[in-house]
Amino acid sequence: MHCPFCQHEDTRVIDSRLTDDGASVRRRRECEQCGERFNTFETAELKLPTIVKSGERREVFDERKLRVSFERALQKRPVASHDVDASVRAIINDLRRSGEREVPSRQLGELVMRELKNLDQVAYVRFASVYRKFEDVQAFREEIEKLERDLPGLENLQLSLLGEGDIKRGKKS
Repeated sequence: MHCPFCQHEDTRVIDSRLTDDGASVRRRRECEQCGERFNTFETAELKLPTIVKSGERREVFDERKLRVSFERALQKRPVASHDVDASVRAIINDLRRSGEREVPSRQLGELVMRELKNLDQVAYVRFASVYRKFEDVQAFREEIEKLERDLPGLENLQLSLLGEGDIKRGKKS
């Protein structure tokens, strides 16, 4: 590695440590020419699959867009940022493990919905309403009923989806 101070071609590694998240290695280096010390970080460069949008348009995977999707769905919801980070990492890990070079955007959307379902029911329904293009209140009702059937034990872990009581035909019971 070249020294950033004097551009000498040879530097010596003094110390190597894993970073807190274990995803990279921090190396303390010293230039043999000028004696200056500096840090470098080494990470594995893994290529994520290309996202195939509707109409066969292809787009490079963008983690920032993924986070924005979570932020929109979770706006004003009581979900910790470290839980969102864990969900984003889970999706990225799933994409890497798939081994695919291209992934349909629909598959990525399903991964987001899976994570949101576990994080927050309201955020899940918000995202689903846009993602699945709900056209009327009945579509919301059907998705909420499906969610309640699929996740019977989750009501104790999250805030209630419909408030204190169930909403039936527009009235609280």
